[in-house]
Amino acid sequence: MLPSDDQLIKRAREAQKHAYAPYSEFNVGAALLTDDGQVFTGCNVENSTFGATICAERTAVFTAVCHGVRRFSKIAIVTDSEEPAWPCGICRSVLFEFTPDLEVITAGTSGKIERMRLSQLYPKGFRFTVKNE
Repeated sequence: MLPSDDQLIKRAREAQKHAYAPYSEFNVGAALLTDDGQVFTGCNVENSTFGATICAERTAVFTAVCHGVRRFSKIAIVTDSEEPAWPCGICRSVLFEFTPDLEVITAGTSGKIERMRLSQLYPKGFRFTVKNE
């Protein structure tokens, strides 16, 4: 049985507890649901050089890819902000690479939950066409 949206948000909140964000103090957690029902989580990890920082969404995607999974159906993203926060541009591009019409669920601390398709958040996103796919 596939996890509910509430269960995905809960998994994202669990991952958020491991965030390393001493500079921004903006802790983010993500839970990525695969087409076959697996869940991969991620948290943001900052670095003093900033360019080496990685967002929670990309951590979850890269972990899934390391496990041989490349087909996703939805992602839940949580932060400590009252209002839900959407993925940054780099994360939108990485997610679009694998699932252009991914369902994105965001939750803030107020309990408000928002949903949108990645194709709406990132219209006309770049995706290089691979000849042997």
